[in-house]
Amino acid sequence: MSKKQFQSGIERLRSPKRLERLEVKRVVELCLEGISANSVLDVGTGTGVFAEAFMPLVGKVVGIDTNPEMIEVAEEYVPTAKFQQGVAESIPAGGGEFDVVFLGHVLHESDTPITVLHEAKRCAKTRVVVLEWPYQDEKMGPSLEERMKPDEVSEFAQKAGFQNVEIISLSHMMLYRLTV
Repeated sequence: MSKKQFQSGIERLRSPKRLERLEVKRVVELCLEGISANSVLDVGTGTGVFAEAFMPLVGKVVGIDTNPEMIEVAEEYVPTAKFQQGVAESIPAGGGEFDVVFLGHVLHESDTPITVLHEAKRCAKTRVVVLEWPYQDEKMGPSLEERMKPDEVSEFAQKAGFQNVEIISLSHMMLYRLTV
């Protein structure tokens, strides 16, 4: 990918229209609602959009992503957070290291969603939060075949050992709060 294409990709990922659709502020509020959180792990951080929103609210934010170029961009936007290369199926973190583990548009990308959720649970003290596309055909986002049904996410979460799965419908997304 050329530098120009990469930069236009960054601009698209951080476009006001996309950020509005992601409801970043509302998602972050729901991630932290009802708990005392001092640390968040942002799995699949991309350009650090959610890491940036979490940063003023918690003391420690760590983001991981498979793409080293995305990590570089995230570091520019959120210099006070820590970013590193890593995959959701094998999170480079200790057990119970984070109050909240956030998976933003990660689960539908994985071939092994139960493994991803099990890893997120291992690293979380209190809560794992999954943000996904709704199961409906839309112009924006992945095709319907790539999206996950709410009952699928719930089933995967139960198989990964979560006792409680709370499903919250947002304007354009689905949020799943999983209690450790």
